[in-house]
Amino acid sequence: MFGKILVPLDRSALAECALPHVVAMAQPLEAKVTLLNVCEPRPADEAAQPVNALKWSFRTAEADAYLEEIACRLQAVGLDVQAKRREGKAAEQILAFAHQHAVDLILLSSHGQSGLTGWNVSSVVQKIIARARVSMMIVRAYHPATSNLAHLTYSRLLCPLDCSQRAEYALPVAGMLARSHGAQLILAHIVARTEMPRRRPLTDEELGVIDQVIELNRAEAVRHLEELQSSLVAEQVDVQSRLLVSDKPAQTLHNLVREEKIDMVVMSAHGYSGSTSWPYGSLALNFIVYGTTPLLIAQDLPSDHIEPTAAEIIAKEHIGH
Repeated sequence: MFGKILVPLDRSALAECALPHVVAMAQPLEAKVTLLNVCEPRPADEAAQPVNALKWSFRTAEADAYLEEIACRLQAVGLDVQAKRREGKAAEQILAFAHQHAVDLILLSSHGQSGLTGWNVSSVVQKIIARARVSMMIVRAYHPATSNLAHLTYSRLLCPLDCSQRAEYALPVAGMLARSHGAQLILAHIVARTEMPRRRPLTDEELGVIDQVIELNRAEAVRHLEELQSSLVAEQVDVQSRLLVSDKPAQTLHNLVREEKIDMVVMSAHGYSGSTSWPYGSLALNFIVYGTTPLLIAQDLPSDHIEPTAAEIIAKEHIGH
């Protein structure tokens, strides 16, 4: 599962809103936690100025003291924690550290030092998400959790499924969290209405074909959910299922999150139609961009199975040019 959790911090209160979730995740997993702060020698607003050696020394000393204080707080509630500092550009250093140290999960706040914006995640977080190629947990900074590190518990978890083995990749961690927190796990399957594009109204025969396909898919989903529920109940997980038919599956899931008062969405990075060309499928991307609750995405693909983007390839070719 997740034995090594990386927590990027930029010394802002917004970034620290992830800390209660670090405890809520790391304690049941008995995971090792690494706090990482990246000191940028030249922030954007000081790009034209030379680095002042004295100021830099003060900044790095303050960063080390800050990390030590946070580490002590987490250790006081029983976590295995170490603190690390790196120098350079934040996103690049966080990604490099994650890859070099075989991190299993990056757990971070959606926003940090740059403040809350109209974007669902900050620009630094966007870069990390796009290139991490490992499991991610995003805590929404605009919905801060309790300030008490040890008092956060999850009550209701939602795990979207689509009858594929890849979508089930998130189930072990979802079940473990539900069991350890005494939470209810809701398995959600949205049967998509079959599309049949025409420039004219569909005939009764064509409508009948659509209804037949929907019914076949619905029946298979019922069987699938019953099997999963039976297995999870045997593992002492409080589990329910929701089966809905919709021509807008993503929107229906967002509505379900709101109606069911879900604390966290736990999902696989890919589902039935997922491609290795991208680190995330369309549903995972939709929840990154539009989700409103903490989001845990279990990366079902090994990092070396995810194809690099054209930008990554070109950037590597031009290093040193």
